[in-house]
Amino acid sequence: MTRLLVLNGPNLNLLGKREPGIYGQGTLKDAVDLVKETAEEHEAEADAYQSNHEGDLVDAIQQAEGKYDGIIFNPAAYTHTSIALRDAISAVDVPVVEVHISNVHQRESFRQHSMLAPVCKGQVVGLGLIGYRLAALALLESFEGRR
Repeated sequence: MTRLLVLNGPNLNLLGKREPGIYGQGTLKDAVDLVKETAEEHEAEADAYQSNHEGDLVDAIQQAEGKYDGIIFNPAAYTHTSIALRDAISAVDVPVVEVHISNVHQRESFRQHSMLAPVCKGQVVGLGLIGYRLAALALLESFEGRR
């Protein structure tokens, strides 16, 4: 069975409370539920993990190999700073789709560059929580094309 990991970085546990004008009213649970529902529609499974700690996210990526077929990853602020996460993504044979709830390209200049995008399969930006579903669909449909 196809398995996805929904991986979320720092402060995303505060979705729904944190800057709702930017991130909306939806919660992290809402985002994860969207992916789980999408996975079920494709006879797949999804697990979720969130951490405010960079090393924990690196560990999760490394441990995904052989366990998950794809990762939906909102690295949050680490997007713009983490060479460690970039290296972890590069080191595993698991496709990663980077997700951002807000349109980072319309925000502060320091948020407009992703250290991770060049090593990810793709990126979904600025579409709110539905971006998680779109990332799941992109991964799941690419797997179906391999079969």
